[in-house]
Amino acid sequence: MAQAPQLNRHQTLVLGALLHAQEPVSAYALLEQLRGEGLRAPLQVYRALDKLIEYGLVHKLSSLNAFMACAHPHEHRHELISFAICERCGKVMEFSGPEFEAGLRRWAKEHAFRMESAAIELRGTCERCLSD
Repeated sequence: MAQAPQLNRHQTLVLGALLHAQEPVSAYALLEQLRGEGLRAPLQVYRALDKLIEYGLVHKLSSLNAFMACAHPHEHRHELISFAICERCGKVMEFSGPEFEAGLRRWAKEHAFRMESAAIELRGTCERCLSD
C-alpha cells in the first residue's frame, strides 16, 4: 500500500467534511459548510477536491455534480470504480471489480480506442427502498 499523502489545511477540511457527509456533496455546499473554517472562494474548494481526487481519497459523481469520500482509499488506484445511486433515497454505493475494467479495456482494444478515463454510475433503486 502506498504511503498516505500529506494534506494541506484546505484538503484536510474538505476531506473531513466529505467523510462526515451522509451523501455526496457539491463543491458549493462544501464551501458554505467550510466558510467558518476560512475557505472563502470556490477555487479553494475545487483545488482541494482536485488533489484529493488525484490522491484517490475522493470521487466525483459526474451525474450528480457532487463529491464523496472514497470508501476504500488507496486500494484501487488503477481499478475502475463504479457507483450505484438510488433514485429514491440518494444512497450511493461504491464498488469495483476487475471484470468491469477488463471488459472496458477489451472493448477499447478491439475498437482501437485509447481510454483515458471511465466512470460508471448505475441509477436505480436500492434494496432498502425496494422493500419499503
